Amino acid sequence: MIRWRKGTVENVRREWPGAVELDVSIDGDGTARALAYPALVGRPEPGDSVLLNTTALAMGLGTGGYAMVVAVPDRLPPDPAGPGHLVKARYTPLQATVLGADEQDSPHHAVLREADSLDGMPVVVADLHSALPPVLAGLLAARPGARVVYVMPDGGALPAWFSMSIARLRDAGALAATVTTGQAFGGDLEAVTVHTGLLAARLVLDADVAIVAQGPGNLGTGTKWGFSGVTSGEAVNAAAVLSGRPVGSLRVSEGDRRERHLGVSHHSITAYGRVALARADIPVPELGGDFGTRVAAEAAQLGDRHELVPVGVEGLREALEAAEKDWGVRLSTMGRRLDEDLAYFLTAAAAGRHTAALLD
Repeated sequence: MIRWRKGTVENVRREWPGAVELDVSIDGDGTARALAYPALVGRPEPGDSVLLNTTALAMGLGTGGYAMVVAVPDRLPPDPAGPGHLVKARYTPLQATVLGADEQDSPHHAVLREADSLDGMPVVVADLHSALPPVLAGLLAARPGARVVYVMPDGGALPAWFSMSIARLRDAGALAATVTTGQAFGGDLEAVTVHTGLLAARLVLDADVAIVAQGPGNLGTGTKWGFSGVTSGEAVNAAAVLSGRPVGSLRVSEGDRRERHLGVSHHSITAYGRVALARADIPVPELGGDFGTRVAAEAAQLGDRHELVPVGVEGLREALEAAEKDWGVRLSTMGRRLDEDLAYFLTAAAAGRHTAALLD
């Protein structure tokens, strides 16, 4: 279940809003990278003794392969102050109380209490966290100045602070805000469900568009139904029932070694074809060549349930390259960069381009 270790902080490697990356000497296990969330455990300093959870480190996980700081026993942070009755990561050792936008003590409660409509706001839904930057790149290249809010469900990382992409997109002005929902926490606003998260994005944060995608570290088992991306279909339903305009971004790959993810991933076929009960726009990128023909044919499986929208990809690679440079965000999915799986990033950017057209 959990591998517990004690360690000593050697130095601070880097930090970004909500997170501090450390080098930690672990008793009996050498030196490793560790991650601390100061809002939960305080800010560790060199020389501090720390209590660590090394489970993910021992498993060799790519996205989350850190030793996680659980406590700084000799220098505990001050008790939290202020209102807040939502408990996130409930009944775990690090359960945290936050102020929910939708709870009674929130200044936004009156707005959200009877809220029931997104008034046609486009909601882009994607499987992986790595889709967030390219969706934004395609959208903002076509519609500069659009106010975009990221709504993060709890299928991946729970702390939004884990994502360096969120921090850099915020700093660059590409992303207006983040709402964390379900058991996820650490956003600009907290919400109980994806539904109230979307309503808060629209009615509190004045979003023109919301993007719903897992945080980093999705979970899959190689089975038809055992993957955390099924929430993509559920997010389509949430957007539709609230009178939003759902847009389903396909997960497409030309570089994945796993057959089930080549072309249009089975994740998209299952989430949009079986889980999503409401109709959505499904942008289909015009990639050209034999691979583009394959993607169009596989996406056609969704045509009875959704509106398939062909989207040209001219100029999107340049938009992606500019976004990576200007925003300081590393475009990467499953360890593959832009040149190694261009189709993945073009497809997500095409979803952004189509969404921009819905704002006209």
